[in-house]
Amino acid sequence: MLPAEINLADLPLRPELRGQKPYGAPQLDVAVRLNVNENPYPPTPAVVEAMAQAARRAAAGLNRYPDREATRLRSKLARYLGHGLLFDQVWAANGSNEIMIQLLQAFGGPGRRMLSFTPTYSMYPEYARDSHTELVTVPRRADFTIDLPAAWEAIDSLKPDVIVVATPNNPTGTSTPIGVVERLCRASAGVVVVDEAYQEFSRTPENTCLRLLDHYGNLVVTRTMSKAFALAGGRVGYAAASRAVVEALRLVRLPYHLSAVTQAVAEAALDQSGELLAGVERLRQIRDDSILQLRQQGCAVIDSDANFCLFGRFRDRRAVWQGLLDRGVLVRQVGPTGFLRVSTGASQEMEQFHAALADLLSQDPELLSPERSL
Repeated sequence: MLPAEINLADLPLRPELRGQKPYGAPQLDVAVRLNVNENPYPPTPAVVEAMAQAARRAAAGLNRYPDREATRLRSKLARYLGHGLLFDQVWAANGSNEIMIQLLQAFGGPGRRMLSFTPTYSMYPEYARDSHTELVTVPRRADFTIDLPAAWEAIDSLKPDVIVVATPNNPTGTSTPIGVVERLCRASAGVVVVDEAYQEFSRTPENTCLRLLDHYGNLVVTRTMSKAFALAGGRVGYAAASRAVVEALRLVRLPYHLSAVTQAVAEAALDQSGELLAGVERLRQIRDDSILQLRQQGCAVIDSDANFCLFGRFRDRRAVWQGLLDRGVLVRQVGPTGFLRVSTGASQEMEQFHAALADLLSQDPELLSPERSL
């Protein structure tokens, strides 16, 4: 028996969770928040009204469970993705996070392995931990491309059950060619998951691994409505795959996992996709302008296909992060040593970011490392 007043350490917590901290970027009330890759453009009044009406209609039936198959939503997602996809080749969940957990529940687990290529999305280790899946990693090359010979060696020796490739990659923003993914699909008997959360922001969004789905039954392409659709608060992620993979996800999904309101709002967003996606091209231009300006400010910048970029190199990136925060700008301390990640905000937000960085570096030019090449 335990007393009523106890600490976390007193509970029979799983050993691998002891000493861990919950995942999450700092949530701070500052003027310019450029740390979590959000879309800075809120829905227009017309889109807000369409979503409100959809939520109102859903609310009238909240005494009933929602459609547990999310059939209408999956059908609309299939139409949005194109490539001849039908609703039973698409799955939806509460953010791409839940999609990844469901994939590991279905194909990972005790005694199974997941392979990823570092540096990459910092949640992958937590997905593996939470699903009791062993995580193995292969370092990327210096230019952050995937080292195919090293990948083949890992696949041959470790035989991973799940391989995860983020493209565009977070936090580097670099894209992986479709041909590389195709080689991984051929080399592996496991499931190959391609995380395309930022694909709409790519300079070549048409170069998507969705084009490979007709050829590889072990391929899964995941996306999110949080970024390009500016629906981060809606929490909707989705995957496109073979019907067999979707059936596997249906085995592990929780009952009625997507609320009626979530489905209704997401469907309304897809109906208004043209208006919601109008800001994507604008953000691409702002990103590219920001990369150019960062270089003019003396920073090394990694070319990005996402709505963020890594910039540096800094002798003490923590000091730069704090200096920007002191000037009202919040960025993310993540990725390779010496670099920070800045999300692409609206034009005015990026002007404030660059002004803050210029002021900081003018006061202490030694913050920039003399080794600024990538």
